[in-house]
Amino acid sequence: MDRPTLPLAPLRLAHATATSCLGHGLAAHAAALRAGRSGLKPCDFDIVDLPTWIGEVPGVDAVNLDDAPVRGLDGFDCRNNRLAELALRQDGFAQAVEQAAARHGAQRVGVFVGTSTSGILQTELAYRRRDARGALPADFWYEGTQSNASLADFVARRLQLRGPSFVISSACSSSAKVFATAQRMIAAGLIDCAVVGGVDSLCLTTLYGFHALELLSQEPCRPFDPARKGLSLGEAGAFALLERVPARPADDDVLLLGCGESSDAYHMSSPHPEGLGARLAMQEALRQAGMRAPDIDYVNLHGTATPSNDMAESRAVSALFEPGTVCNSTKGATGHTLGAAGGLEAVICLLALRQGFVPASPGTREPDPAIAGALGYRLDASDAELDFAMSNSFGFGGTNCSLVLGRGDAWMARAARSVGP
Repeated sequence: MDRPTLPLAPLRLAHATATSCLGHGLAAHAAALRAGRSGLKPCDFDIVDLPTWIGEVPGVDAVNLDDAPVRGLDGFDCRNNRLAELALRQDGFAQAVEQAAARHGAQRVGVFVGTSTSGILQTELAYRRRDARGALPADFWYEGTQSNASLADFVARRLQLRGPSFVISSACSSSAKVFATAQRMIAAGLIDCAVVGGVDSLCLTTLYGFHALELLSQEPCRPFDPARKGLSLGEAGAFALLERVPARPADDDVLLLGCGESSDAYHMSSPHPEGLGARLAMQEALRQAGMRAPDIDYVNLHGTATPSNDMAESRAVSALFEPGTVCNSTKGATGHTLGAAGGLEAVICLLALRQGFVPASPGTREPDPAIAGALGYRLDASDAELDFAMSNSFGFGGTNCSLVLGRGDAWMARAARSVGP
């Protein structure tokens, strides 16, 4: 017998923001993605000595949590929460959340955010200050910094929200899965709207960890390129405010139409060679949105630029989508922001849908004909009338998530056609 499922209605991305190495806020990201500009630079982070490139966000160290409008946040001071604060200050996002809380009540607004390493850099720094007995310094607070729960706790306190809040940490799909979590919580009637997104910051653990896995490129990453040699790590903070769709959404409203999740558990750090879990996630997102693959105008690929990931994703996409489907990866612009990637790339899709353009794929010089020959992989930005987009986020251990987003006018037109005269 099939299990009963909640009716998962579309949700409106009522507000959104993003901060990455491309800049602070939506305007900076749109300009960079249209110009094909990358934010990557040779690695000079902290004491790291590795021949690789990184996407470092400017201005994070200058953020002072004491300057936040909410008191008592100083104990949360770490690079990850400073990056979260920097992101929350952009595009009037915090003010939009404040208005939502006034409409619905602070207890009816959830906070669901993703991260992979949270504030582990703060622990790395604390270990350098151990005393003669090896004890960590007294001012180090694990719960407010390194703990994955720190991010949700900080964001909820900063925005003065009292609804359910927690962190999802499923590697690179973390801040895509939070959209699905919010969707279910709203459908269940537990909340009326939600702050979703993700924040991940650079640290020695990820840089040296991915180096140990032999996954770092010594040049700017080249997604889906025949000469791709690995990923470039980045950091980012991205947020969206999800609410129920009004009776008549605005034409350029961007809606969350479908979420697909899967867990193929094929290998701890390698994708299924045929992209099985990726394909299942895309299929479920399409099913929930009530769409078929040809309805999607643009696919923002996970596209990490590692040989195995791009090959597996290409096979999964080719198994579902028609030849020539417009797609590419934007990680050559931002770097792979790990737990923030899903949220960041959902916001990139929002910009593409709202402003009518296909983002560029900097770093990629030519699509690999062996894996992307059947795909309509785009190198350069171009104006385009996009109605529906898919964003893919696939994590270690086969924790996969795909999101389907669409314009308000396209969704209304599609609904009208389905009803008929």
